[in-house]
Amino acid sequence: MRKTQFVPEEIYHLCGRGNEKQKLFLDARDYARFLFLILYFQGNVSINHISGYVSFFVKRRAFDISKKLENKLLAKRTVELVSFAIMPNHFHIIVEESEENGISEYMQRVLTAYAKYFNTKYKKSGHVFQGPFRAVHIEDNEQLMYTSAYVHRNPREIKGWKHKEHTYLWSSYQDYLGENRWGEFLKPDSILEQYGNTNEYKKDVDGSGAKDFSDELMNP
Repeated sequence: MRKTQFVPEEIYHLCGRGNEKQKLFLDARDYARFLFLILYFQGNVSINHISGYVSFFVKRRAFDISKKLENKLLAKRTVELVSFAIMPNHFHIIVEESEENGISEYMQRVLTAYAKYFNTKYKKSGHVFQGPFRAVHIEDNEQLMYTSAYVHRNPREIKGWKHKEHTYLWSSYQDYLGENRWGEFLKPDSILEQYGNTNEYKKDVDGSGAKDFSDELMNP
């Protein structure tokens, strides 16, 4: 049984990494595919021709989702995505559970879909992810703020991205500082409403002394 039990209206920090620390994302289409899944699998709705949406994103930095499909997905949503960072061999997601079993079902859909895609594309078999995804319950606002800053600082680990993480395409950090690219599919308000302005939030992300409540995710 999972140590962390999910409860509706509670927020959790989720993380998963590649099996034996292998890279999960080898090119832009891989990143875009996983981004599509964490955004649009919030609603338990079948979506056809995902590769077409991914191709559109790679060319134009947007997913060509119709308003009709958006509304259908939002109506069926079982979780709400708060923030994310997609790294070469792991990912961080902060989500709120909207319905009972929402997170478990959401992550099963996301990880299963990506694993099938990855193994098919790269002609592999076996596990793509290293064990079950890990989760930490966000117990209060202080933990939420620090964990969000931790997630958005993560791209600093990638060579060439230190102090440029606010421009990293595969993170929600730029959506916090500027226009939210994803509308209702990303809900940063629970964090940003605790700051006077986005510059105050940026100071927390930039700060080297921010406490990490989530060591157990990457070092269980």
